[in-house]
Amino acid sequence: MDSNSKIKCSLGVFAYNEAENIIPLLEALVNQKLEKVEIEEIIVVSSGSTDGTDELVTQFAETHPQVRLIRQAKREGKSSAINLFIKEAKSDILVVISGDVIPAPTTIEKLVSTFEDLTIGATGGRPIPVNDDKSFMGFAVHLLWRLHHRMALISPKLGEMIAFRKVMDSIPSDSAVDEASIEAIVQSQGYKLKYIPDAIIKNKGPLNLKDFIKQRRRIQNGHLWLKKKQNYEVSSQDMGTLVKVVLKEIREYPSTAFKVIAVMALEAFCRLLGSFDFYVKKKNPFTWDIARSTKNLHH
Repeated sequence: MDSNSKIKCSLGVFAYNEAENIIPLLEALVNQKLEKVEIEEIIVVSSGSTDGTDELVTQFAETHPQVRLIRQAKREGKSSAINLFIKEAKSDILVVISGDVIPAPTTIEKLVSTFEDLTIGATGGRPIPVNDDKSFMGFAVHLLWRLHHRMALISPKLGEMIAFRKVMDSIPSDSAVDEASIEAIVQSQGYKLKYIPDAIIKNKGPLNLKDFIKQRRRIQNGHLWLKKKQNYEVSSQDMGTLVKVVLKEIREYPSTAFKVIAVMALEAFCRLLGSFDFYVKKKNPFTWDIARSTKNLHH
């Protein structure tokens, strides 16, 4: 296939103190197996990093001219960084990538080649955690992403890495749930979402209870904000769908029933805290306190 007929895309990597993961991530991106797709550029937006992330990216870019760094002097939230990327990107298809994940070799091809279908506005892959599922926290992280997968098969829910048509100049810069905000805009323009379960993205969930609660609480707060500001609700907020996928999980793995119920009780507690933050404290966590234990994927 000649390069003129390939689907061109711009990749945006969003980093805040990602020195441990940024080079493995960039290597995974420049070594993607591509047929119908061409990566025009990889833009790293680093927001107030102080751990050497910027220097590592600059060094990497010397031998990889498609990579460039945009520095934000201070953290203004991931959505604000995404807006810088949207403004700078050349391609009509954009891919938003968190700085703390690693895509499988064919993930970009699978996410972007889907745009051959002109009705599709955004695609997302399947995040699979690297956590050890023998510990309770590891089990909780794997369970939540399995439920995410089951929900996304019913009604597309995109997360951790999302490709979309550039149908907007910006997203709300005060959104704490950037992928869901992109979903909302794309759907409001009449496009469809597509979940691609074999586009694998390795990520890492929290290793301890404190970080787990911090992360889940923030996400719930962000989804309530999204419903109020953009009048959009992701499928995980629909209790009917949630109950359906939890029961399916228990039927498939009956021996884990008690652990599943314990995790769902913890998730309900986190959602309660997130709702309290939103309705009572009037908080919007768009520049959030990082859950440090979700960093440093050992692949």
